[in-house]
Amino acid sequence: MKKESIIYGVHPLLEAIEAGKTVEKVLLQRGLSAETQNKIIPLLKEHNIPLQLVPKAKLDFVTTRSHQGIIAYISPVEYYDLGWIIPTIYERGEVPLILVLDRITDVRNFGAICRSAECAGVHAVVIPMRGAAQINEDAVKTSAGAVMRLPICKVASLKETLHYLSDSGMSIISCEESGTETYYKANLTMPVALVMGSEEDGISPPLRPYIDKAVRIPMGGQTESLNVSVATGVVLFEVLRQRAS
Repeated sequence: MKKESIIYGVHPLLEAIEAGKTVEKVLLQRGLSAETQNKIIPLLKEHNIPLQLVPKAKLDFVTTRSHQGIIAYISPVEYYDLGWIIPTIYERGEVPLILVLDRITDVRNFGAICRSAECAGVHAVVIPMRGAAQINEDAVKTSAGAVMRLPICKVASLKETLHYLSDSGMSIISCEESGTETYYKANLTMPVALVMGSEEDGISPPLRPYIDKAVRIPMGGQTESLNVSVATGVVLFEVLRQRAS
């Protein structure tokens, strides 16, 4: 990660938050004074900034500079408000295509997914505030810069977001091995929110009640499934194909 993506110390962190910078997460040294903790922790909670309490050795490993017990990671991208994006899509007369990523934690997978999404004309990518890959230099590089051109929305609750997208007239479709319909037989010309699950265990159980249909990609070999970034690209370009027909 580039050095300018990391800030150190209490005052630089406070200034970054006050300036509206997007703070991905904060590493806070265990055992800091109560005064420092009382100044920082409530502010992080107020702004929904993930916090990790770590030993001093962890901070020393990240940097040799004087960190004062605090290291914050600043996002290279600005996040968008999904509540503003959806009405704008409809106002332009376009058919929404939203990509929802449920706990995609591998940075390179995330970057590759964003590259495919931008090429396929996805209107926005939605990620959770916690449990998602950090958007850093590797993500930007793997995406070929697509993360800088693609609206990314970070939300507190994927459940509430799927409910909102459904209320906005969108069909919630997941892609998973247990899907009941092959992806190319599903009608993807309607407004769609495509949900892709974690590399480890797929779609979170709490999200399943919000999914209208699960589709699958048929396999011809012995390997059980595709990498999530490849699977995402396959389905997104089927959406593009159907809508262009």
